[in-house]
Amino acid sequence: MADKFDLVAEIREDSGKGASRRLRREDKVPAIIYGAGRPPRALVFDHNKVMKQLENESFYSSVLNIKVGKKSQAAIVKDLQRHPSLPRVMHIDLQRIVEDEVIRMNVPIHFLGENIAVGVKEGGGKVQRMRTDVEVVCLPRDLPEYLELDISALELDGMMYLSDIVLPEGVEIPELAHEVEQTQPIVSIHIIKEVVLEDEEEAVEGEAGEGEAREVAEGDAATGSGEGESSDD
Repeated sequence: MADKFDLVAEIREDSGKGASRRLRREDKVPAIIYGAGRPPRALVFDHNKVMKQLENESFYSSVLNIKVGKKSQAAIVKDLQRHPSLPRVMHIDLQRIVEDEVIRMNVPIHFLGENIAVGVKEGGGKVQRMRTDVEVVCLPRDLPEYLELDISALELDGMMYLSDIVLPEGVEIPELAHEVEQTQPIVSIHIIKEVVLEDEEEAVEGEAGEGEAREVAEGDAATGSGEGESSDD
């Protein structure tokens, strides 16, 4: 099961864009928590403490312990809005969870053995990741911090698939219920070559040819001008 993170929150009574802007100016993060058959509740967090927690990759795929006064509520992050250009969190959506209800959560995929993979060490290729996370379905107690895929035996031009991931007990990947998804690779090893398109080559050659033609024309023009002046004399 993924780690638990503690986040201290306060109840937010005011609402609206103006109130949210004021909170952000005070280094607070507006949030909302919903689910588990209870009405939504507006919350507010300390921005600096949230940013500190976000440094840990597993924060996004873990059960969070939301503390409000003397009460605590288990929840997961469903959406996190960031400022488009500044290192700021603008809003957090949280979903309450209960122990006996399954949850859907995106968790990261960790690729093991990249540096020693056969296709890298012997074939000289590079690892290409097509996917870095995947949605899982499980009970909160079974939620993994991440999923692992060992690619150390992967050869050059080889591929591995979502179905190659060994899942912990109680964890399922909904995509694997659809046969088409099993044929989609998530990692491969290939030699990366720099390709110059023929059109680009022709354009470069054309530009070089035009440059040479201009030089010849300019030279002829200069010669011709000199001859004309001599004949006039």
